[in-house]
Amino acid sequence: MAASRPLPSAEPQLAPASQAPAVPGELILGSELLAWRRQRLGEGGRAADLDWLLDLGAGLRWTQLQRVWLDPASPVQLHTGLGELTVLWRQHLECHTPLQYLVGVCPWREFSLAVSPAVLIPRQETEVLADLALALALALPAPAHRPLTWADLGTGSGCLALALARAAPKARGLAVDCSAQALAQAEINLEDAGLLDRVTLHLGQWWEPLRPHWGGLDLVVSNPPYIPTAVLVELEPLVREHEPHLALDGGPDGLEAIRALASGAWAALAPGGWLLLEHHHDQSDAVAELLLACGLVEVTSHRDLEGRWRFAQARRPMPGSRPAWPESNRPPLA
Repeated sequence: MAASRPLPSAEPQLAPASQAPAVPGELILGSELLAWRRQRLGEGGRAADLDWLLDLGAGLRWTQLQRVWLDPASPVQLHTGLGELTVLWRQHLECHTPLQYLVGVCPWREFSLAVSPAVLIPRQETEVLADLALALALALPAPAHRPLTWADLGTGSGCLALALARAAPKARGLAVDCSAQALAQAEINLEDAGLLDRVTLHLGQWWEPLRPHWGGLDLVVSNPPYIPTAVLVELEPLVREHEPHLALDGGPDGLEAIRALASGAWAALAPGGWLLLEHHHDQSDAVAELLLACGLVEVTSHRDLEGRWRFAQARRPMPGSRPAWPESNRPPLA
């Protein structure tokens, strides 16, 4: 999805929880941990974020923390010492650095994704996009002479590709990103999940790297950049100052990438194939108009976890149902 800005080498970085050292880094009393926690919250920040750091950064699960509250005299084993956790917490407070980047991992669905400033931090609402994509994938009939083929355009961390690859093991998966660093991050996550053999990675812009597959894509999913450029300055510092703008900036109206996706869909999708997109909460009508204008049918909107219109799906018509096209809007032939 985006160009990266590596963390300074002087900043401490932790391995993802899945790569935590076999021998924990510090054994302390629960009372000492609770005192440390009070001190850190006295410096600022949210308790939920600090507990997340203890979980993903030090291997202290929420249930274990609850036991510490009940029995503060009991010992607690941490993967990472309190001194290093303090450094990370202060960096989070002072520089607004997302904890996911500091720890190097983000839980998403059943996966623990390795993340870096090369990619967006996967959001909870994108899990809804994954659910919608899986429902479409499982309902699609198997093509007669080839495997069912899906693509994830702008794969970033590879979260959507992982969800599809795990749910549809016999399908052929294609993941595209214009950032080599993001694509490398997706490769790491696919390999760690044992799913790399189900997905082929392609470097390039949207549909173009998949030209050999045009006319044969049964399902295409994308979470493209859709924030209007002028709105970027209004985002919270954790996002604005650290997450890749290439994966956020959707141009003056936020629809540049979505226009590219809509305009290429007719040529790239198989007859009856689906395109499924995430978009900004106030773009639903505009996105639906773009999809219809490009000849797609069965345009449907879906709400996110907060009830806002956030997702759109549409499909290429089956043969015999091709609509009449205005000459200025005629899609390229597959």
